[in-house]
Formats: sequence, structure tokens, C-alpha cells
Amino acid sequence: MRAVVVFALSMFALRSVLAAVPKVHTVTLGAVRKVPYTQPDATPDTKSDETSTLKVRPLFVDDRQKEWTMGELHDITDRTFAIRRALRINDSLPSDSTAHWIWQPGPWIMVDRVTGHITALHLPDFDPVVSNAVWFRDYAAYCGTANTPKGGLFAIVVQLGARRAVVQKLIGKWPQTDHFIPVCQPAQWQRLPMRVTIKPTGGEATTYDVLGTASIIEEGDNSDDN
Repeated sequence: MRAVVVFALSMFALRSVLAAVPKVHTVTLGAVRKVPYTQPDATPDTKSDETSTLKVRPLFVDDRQKEWTMGELHDITDRTFAIRRALRINDSLPSDSTAHWIWQPGPWIMVDRVTGHITALHLPDFDPVVSNAVWFRDYAAYCGTANTPKGGLFAIVVQLGARRAVVQKLIGKWPQTDHFIPVCQPAQWQRLPMRVTIKPTGGEATTYDVLGTASIIEEGDNSDDN
């Protein structure tokens, strides 16, 4: 009888230990495929000129597809990375007899390779059409647009986990009826000292020193040579 009790207690302890061990998930990205893409502000006259393609690929967690993604991933730490979502949107009108689906660039997400957890990143003033986030460590730099009556094009630098943007500087007007594509050039990062240069296409470049959750504009660096 005592042996049975000891065996039962041993099995209970073993189950408790196994239950306490976290499950390790497998996170992978599938093969790239090209899909058609048209700028949202394209008109019937310019649609043929502004039609291009997006390169999308599925995100799998334990062999189950969780998202469609686009672009390159950015390793934030040795276990988490950021990547941009690709959205498949229903573009059918109520009068359409058949479904019509379109692809659009989406927001950024953060993925934990160990837990498989996916977190939506709410980057301030991020515009899926205008913004092209360039990452360094846990910082993202891009041009954003304000969702206010006055509008505006802003230079944005954000650090994940911070309550406010490190940089949020008005650099131009928005919306614009006739704008460059892309609206801004990819941000240029420098490690030491940590600084970033943001330049609207056809405009002046501006360089900022990034100091934690504060930034200092570099006077005299507003030239196209930066």
C-alpha cells in the first residue's frame, strides 16, 4: 500500500514539473510571393502608373499561419523581432456580385520567438502608405502624418515602451495633392553618438541626436549632403 502511495505522489510531482515547464514554440516565415498593389490615392487616370507589387510572406507559429507580413524583419533582442503586417482587405462595393480583395501595407507587429506571442505596435502618427520605419535597436524612425484638421508631415523617432515619441517634429505639409513617391527617404542611423537623419523626398534633411526619450536637433545639418 505504501509503495502505491509513493508511486502516486511521484507521478503527481512529475506532472507538476512538466506543467511548470513552458512550451517552446516555433516561429517561422514562409516563402515570398508577389501580390498586386495600388496606391490608395491613385485615380482612374493614374492607376496604371501607380500599380506595383508587394512582396508578402506568411508568419507561422507552430506550423499555423497567424499573419501575412511584408518587408524584412528587425531583430530587437535575441528572442523578439519586429515585422510589418500585410493586410488583405475586402474592397467589394455593396453592388458588386463577386468579392474583390486588395493588398495593402499594414502596421508593425512584434513577435516573441519563445512564446509565439504577437503584439501590435502602435507607432505614433504611423501612416501605412507614407511611413517607412527604419529600425535601430528598439528605436524606429520614419515620416508620419497627423490625423488632425491641420494635418502635417512629421519626423518621428519612437522607442518601444516609451510613453511619448523621442522626436515629433513638423517638417512639411500634409496632405499634398501632388507628392513624391516615396514621400520620405529611408532614415539614416548612426551609432555613436546615436543620431538619425530624416529627409522628405525633394526636401531638406534634418539630423537629430537621440538621447533616451529626448532629442536634440543638429543645427547646421539641414543639407542634402546628410
